[in-house]
Amino acid sequence: MRAYSLAAAIAVFPFAAFAQSHCALPVPAQAETPVELPPLVTAIGPPIPLIHEVAPIVPLNQQALTKPDASRSPATLTAVPTLAHIAAAGATLSDIGISHGLRVVSARHGTQVMVFEVTPDGQAAVAGLMTDLSVDQLRAIGGQDLIELPLQHGLRALFLHNGLEFQIFYASPDNERVIPGVMWDAAGKDLTRDQVAAIPGTVPTVRIGSDVTAEGALGGAADRVNGPPDLIAVAQSTTHGSIGNASAPELWMFMDPQCSFSVRAMQQLTPFITAGKVQLHVIPLSILDREDNGLSTRSALNLVSMPSNQLVARWETGQTTGTPSSDASVMLQMNMAAAASIHLQGTPTLIWRKADGIAGRLDGIPSDMGGLVASIGR
Repeated sequence: MRAYSLAAAIAVFPFAAFAQSHCALPVPAQAETPVELPPLVTAIGPPIPLIHEVAPIVPLNQQALTKPDASRSPATLTAVPTLAHIAAAGATLSDIGISHGLRVVSARHGTQVMVFEVTPDGQAAVAGLMTDLSVDQLRAIGGQDLIELPLQHGLRALFLHNGLEFQIFYASPDNERVIPGVMWDAAGKDLTRDQVAAIPGTVPTVRIGSDVTAEGALGGAADRVNGPPDLIAVAQSTTHGSIGNASAPELWMFMDPQCSFSVRAMQQLTPFITAGKVQLHVIPLSILDREDNGLSTRSALNLVSMPSNQLVARWETGQTTGTPSSDASVMLQMNMAAAASIHLQGTPTLIWRKADGIAGRLDGIPSDMGGLVASIGR
């Protein structure tokens, strides 16, 4: 049930999230801006631990790493399409050298650093550190659980099952090293997500309607949603908690229990809830496990196990511990699948029906919460 999350190999830049008022998701949906880069944590869904027993992350093999080319100045590096995209996000690029046929580049933005390998055609990059494993060694370890996918920008792609989890590896041109990571093209598009989309169970899909099931939410045999999903219908299909006057205008909030911005949004909404101006529906997600050692998932599992009329109060008072119900995992996965279906970018994400009947959406904390509440129709 956790197979959806792409297990990124290293922390990478959430440049586009610096000015945002929400906890960024692991992997962005299809890039819509020219400067969007991989976020800090793994893809949407309960994060998958790296397959350490299969591919331990190690520093670059210094013996196989040639010295940086003096001619590869920052200005020259940005002539490479995928590097130009990263530099446009505000990163400072540094040429590390050539390792096993791939140019290794680091990018720094403030105190954050990313290391990645540029594909031979310069049109994409893999965010990850090379391991000491060769393709042959990985094949010997993975056996029948290792699937080779079509070439992507000149690199072999290897899909390895690990129970319900999985990892994508990209092979160096000489096949002597593999890189567990995520590939992005020069426009910021997540190519790894597209590569695994055809493999059953890797990318969740949602069937909108009253017959939504765990199987449908997790993509096993469900039909994909045709066209843009109805935001309100998606929110209603989730496991959520409600608070406030049942006759008041409704507002839906996707949140991570450990996200400070989600907590802040709740604090700002409390006066409007108390005054009977809005009924809030809170939808637990789990996106921060990499940062809080799994606390997000544990908290979310306990929250979805609670009665709807108790969930919000328990979250507000920090009572998110205990033993989850037997179906908590399925309910949380359905929430994650619902979030994926609307390309949720982070938490909090607010959804409401406007006075004109059109669904409204805001990713992050609004600058004017009162104005947002006033815009909610009945």
